[in-house]
Amino acid sequence: MSHILGISSGFHDAAVSVISSDTGGIVFAGHSERYSKQKNDSHIHPELIEDAMQWDITSVAYYERPWMHNIQKIRSGQYGLTPWTTTGILKRELGKNALTLLNNSSVSCYPHHLSHAAAGFQTSPYSEAAVVVIDAIGELDTISIYHAEYDENGEATYKRVWRQRYPHSIGLFYSAITNGIGLKPMEDEYVTMGMAGWGSDLGAVAMRNDFFKDISTGELRDNLHLGTNKIHFPKYDDTVNSTSSKKENVAACAQRVAEEAILSVMRRAKEIVGSDNLVYMGGVALNCVANSRIGAIFPNVWIMPNPGDAGSSLGAAALAYRKPLQWKTACLGHEIPGEYPVRDIVDKLVTDKIVGVASGRAEFGPRALGNRSLLADPRGDEIKDKVNEIKRRQKFRPFAPAILEEHVHEYFHMPGNFSNSTYMQVVARVKNPDAFPAITHVDGTARVQTVPDDDSGFRKLLELWYIWTGCPMLLNTSLNIRGEPMVNDREDANRFEERYGVTVCS
Repeated sequence: MSHILGISSGFHDAAVSVISSDTGGIVFAGHSERYSKQKNDSHIHPELIEDAMQWDITSVAYYERPWMHNIQKIRSGQYGLTPWTTTGILKRELGKNALTLLNNSSVSCYPHHLSHAAAGFQTSPYSEAAVVVIDAIGELDTISIYHAEYDENGEATYKRVWRQRYPHSIGLFYSAITNGIGLKPMEDEYVTMGMAGWGSDLGAVAMRNDFFKDISTGELRDNLHLGTNKIHFPKYDDTVNSTSSKKENVAACAQRVAEEAILSVMRRAKEIVGSDNLVYMGGVALNCVANSRIGAIFPNVWIMPNPGDAGSSLGAAALAYRKPLQWKTACLGHEIPGEYPVRDIVDKLVTDKIVGVASGRAEFGPRALGNRSLLADPRGDEIKDKVNEIKRRQKFRPFAPAILEEHVHEYFHMPGNFSNSTYMQVVARVKNPDAFPAITHVDGTARVQTVPDDDSGFRKLLELWYIWTGCPMLLNTSLNIRGEPMVNDREDANRFEERYGVTVCS
């Protein structure tokens, strides 16, 4: 059976995906950082490729056009140009495997935003949809709206109906604020989102007026185009800093401004395309607070759980395949074999309140969904601080609850048109926050993961936990320490146990 290898690399969070050319089944997808142990590793690690080459690769698809990426670098004043051809990129990225793959496979490349779009649409349940891509910058595009549908041959077609180009960018704006409040841009934006819950957004109008000419297009003011560190973020200057004296307030203002801009793009997409189905992709789609408001515009929303550049490795493969992919699970990466240790995990939770799990295939995407997770009882007053201490995280950071899907409405007010949240993509208001302090953010919300009635080990774990305790949820956070990638293999799990004194069940 032949397979297509999709590759995303060269900027941040390199990844590969493998799909069957015959069935469209997704047989593997993984992140380079989990192999190299370097957070957001931009290059393909040899062991990642070795895992992918367990399948017969006959076609290689790259997630962007290298020549266009170099034009973007030149236009933005950045240095360090990459090879100008896809073959040149692949020779650099694939190392000793390059000769084998390039001699035995056809090679193609696709536009950056189109790869985002395909990763979303061709894994979605829709036959047609409005597709919105919002990121920091992809080649020269920063926002794209497509109308996607399948033609009479069952092949995906994409008609771009609107776009915004660099330097106008919602994603770059949010990264600028992340940089300005002392966090790491292109990595800590989710920390900014969490910090926003602690602040006041009363200065949002002033911030919006400082940064944007037109909030509906993400068009930045001309005098804010120059950036820092050659990355060309808009300037974080005294006019923005004067919005408030606290970083938390700056984060809250930025969150509100970003939400306004995102929603304006969504309204534009709804008006132009006219579909009730939305596919939303790009790194900005990881902002689950903003996502919670999208349901007021689109009744049906699909966000593939790895919407950033890593997920575009799957998008490139999807474009080469052309037809719908068989999306079944986000657990597509490196496998730790063996039966999911349900009873061992529950025993540890009852006695120790906190336990790690590394079992089955690693999650494809930035969020642990039960296979590479640090789990805890959500009911204890001291649990949140203990888990933050283990993970070396700031104490203001919130944690997510994983809950049996049929119980979600008993414990949470889900946002408009979202009846579930399988991949932790929206926040919901907690109905009884005092009973669940470990998963309730300061603003009374939680980033919910609903676990459907399936045959997964994580589902069986929650069922047994519910039988033993009467509580249908657990605190679920990724099995890693701040600044490090998630645990990938059994050796990683052993190191985690030894270094941090937490049992990891496999």
